[in-house]
Amino acid sequence: MKEALAFCDQCMVADRAICAALTGTEREELVRHGRRKRYSRGDTIIAAGDSNDNFATLIRGAAKIASIDADGTERIVALAHPAGMLGQLFSPGADLHVIALTDSEACLFPRDRIEALVHDHPRMAARLLQETSNALADARGLIDLISKRKSSARVAALLIEFAHAASAAPCHPAEFFELPLSRGEMAQLLGITIETVSRSITAMERDALIERHGAHGIRILDRDGLARLIG
Repeated sequence: MKEALAFCDQCMVADRAICAALTGTEREELVRHGRRKRYSRGDTIIAAGDSNDNFATLIRGAAKIASIDADGTERIVALAHPAGMLGQLFSPGADLHVIALTDSEACLFPRDRIEALVHDHPRMAARLLQETSNALADARGLIDLISKRKSSARVAALLIEFAHAASAAPCHPAEFFELPLSRGEMAQLLGITIETVSRSITAMERDALIERHGAHGIRILDRDGLARLIG
């Protein structure tokens, strides 16, 4: 128990996750029933059709939330970043897949314990409502992103979103981050081709807006320039 609480004290999202609404004693009660689990890139965290026995909070890494048609076609409908909730707490089962985009780690808690805390502690209920509202805002932002006319604006907005997700401070994006999506996944999410994603990123680097490092590293050199692309 002491080791678990020590982990909570060192958790990078302790002040942003839903459990931040709890007091030390209440958090100790939650930790008693929880566990941490690690995932490698590509691992399924939640599969559509799974029963919602657990509630999870992503504490490290990134995940995509997607539907997969009978013919195997995947459609990404949302992205999850550290402190984000995974799964559908008030639904008996999952209807979407949650898949790790990078090496990730999550805290898992029995659904009935979370529901009991929400019932007994108004702060927890208010925090859950806030996080649900945030998830809805993110979904609306994703729709707005996809609806942008220019492909370059879509790619620039997605890079800025990744930068915000990689930052430990909510007020400003990270200067450097690793792309959690492949070019193909970015293209599928944005409704454009892989070639268009690559051309847009190349153009941004040519115009000194970003700098690429290796296969996935991105350093933002001109945040205002990226914002102007978005319009």
